[in-house]
Amino acid sequence: MLWIEKYRPATFEQIIGQDKAVSMIRGAARSGSLPHLLVTGPAGTGKSVAVECLARELFGERAGENTTVIQATDLFEQGKRYLEGNERYAHIYRKEESLLSNFKNITRWYASVRPLDAEFRIVIFEGASALTRDAQQALRRIMERYSRTCRFVYVTTRSSGIIPAISSRCLPFFFAPLSAGAIEGHLQYILGHECPAGRGISADELDLIVRAAGGDLRKAIMLLQVRAGADDASGLVGWSHTEASMIAGAALSAIAGADLPSAIRKFEAMMIEYGLTSGEVMSEFHAAVRKGYNDPRLISILAETDYRLTRCNNEYIQLNAMAARIAQEIFG
Repeated sequence: MLWIEKYRPATFEQIIGQDKAVSMIRGAARSGSLPHLLVTGPAGTGKSVAVECLARELFGERAGENTTVIQATDLFEQGKRYLEGNERYAHIYRKEESLLSNFKNITRWYASVRPLDAEFRIVIFEGASALTRDAQQALRRIMERYSRTCRFVYVTTRSSGIIPAISSRCLPFFFAPLSAGAIEGHLQYILGHECPAGRGISADELDLIVRAAGGDLRKAIMLLQVRAGADDASGLVGWSHTEASMIAGAALSAIAGADLPSAIRKFEAMMIEYGLTSGEVMSEFHAAVRKGYNDPRLISILAETDYRLTRCNNEYIQLNAMAARIAQEIFG
């Protein structure tokens, strides 16, 4: 069994490193006065499991009947083919209508379903940033119409993909990357339950796994299981070396070579084609910088950009500005 599933949190108490966000979500669940929610943060930080725990806290044994999860990424990447192959939507899907029309019909249908032993039900959009602008505009009207009997929860790694008309109607929660200490402590806990499979993993190997995870607990657990099942640690560096890290290194080389258009295309590819958040792009780019350069001015520019990304509406502009500033101030 995959450890990421075996050790998936089932209660709020089992979610680590997100005390403030979890406390507020649990408080809203216990009060019963739950608004629409926008849950954002990097991958592997506990967003989806927190929403699952919220549903169980609200509905108890009725959580399954009162919760609908719509995979927005699959739906809008695969289109009508996804709907045709999914039995959940067989009674709603209309082949002759457009994808947007079908999406609106599906959302309205689930939003209008009567909650069982509860005042409202919840509809969760996983990968909500994949929702097109037209789909989000339609959701705005559906949220207004069914607000008495349905709450909408948007879960995404990229908050800038959500239009203001939606985000302004939601209570925001941000799940930050987990600290190295929190991840290492949890990995030690898993190793304590998985012996002898985890026996023989040194402190240095554990530290490498934590650093490779970059705040992503799911990635850390996956790497730990792979290492525990291997004869030695020779492939650990290779397992943690991703294609995104190579693109980040290429982007840095392009900036150093005064090829800004190429660097910008690589940043955009990491976000659009690989689905990385701006924070994850910054993490990969920071790792590339640490390998190739030791200039305090460069780290200062990265720190300022990282700060701006948490407060901006357009991540692409901030990354482009960072590339231009590095090219001008560092590589002149």
